[in-house]
Amino acid sequence: MARSRRHDHPLAAVLASVTPACCPTRLNFHCHTTHSDGSLKPEQLAEKAIAIGLEHLAVTDHHSLAGSNQVAAALETAWRQGRAVPTLWRGVEISCLLEGCLVHVLALGFAADHSSLDPYLQGNSVVGDDLRVQAVLDAIWAADGLALLAHPARYRLPFATLIAAAAELGFDGAETWYDYEMGPRWQPTPLVCDAIARDLCSRGLLQSCGTDTHGLELHGR
Repeated sequence: MARSRRHDHPLAAVLASVTPACCPTRLNFHCHTTHSDGSLKPEQLAEKAIAIGLEHLAVTDHHSLAGSNQVAAALETAWRQGRAVPTLWRGVEISCLLEGCLVHVLALGFAADHSSLDPYLQGNSVVGDDLRVQAVLDAIWAADGLALLAHPARYRLPFATLIAAAAELGFDGAETWYDYEMGPRWQPTPLVCDAIARDLCSRGLLQSCGTDTHGLELHGR
């Protein structure tokens, strides 16, 4: 069932085209606004996405859709003015426990206002049973979204261990191309990202990319 959902989802074809060169000028599936821990107001983020010429974008605030909804409204206004705007995919970053390790899951392309995700859209990390990885996955999939492990090499456990566990649970993929060195201008970290890409490819999992922007520019973190 996981494989069928992965290949049938409309975002899957976009993620299948991801390369190390796609971010930050064409694709960005991980960034934040002032509605979580980012510095950009949603309207500012929308303007910068348009200025860069992004083709596809997901705003992934922690446990909140408020920023994404405001970015959507700003992009809609710009589109009505005749400006070229990126396709916006609904996104949120959710904390959960995987192999006893606190990790982040990117929920992407899910249906609007689906009640299954309500516990994870209240602005704060959940506790108790809702923090279990299976609970998070079930909520994302019930809303017809994709579940991707965010920045696999940023946790206390090795990324190979976490990717293997994620694959066993049916994760749809992981964030492959990421700037672990967090430079002023985004660039995928050599060797680490290549190894993650090979691992995901061997498992037939989707790959994403994103700047994980928390600052004032979309070309870096």
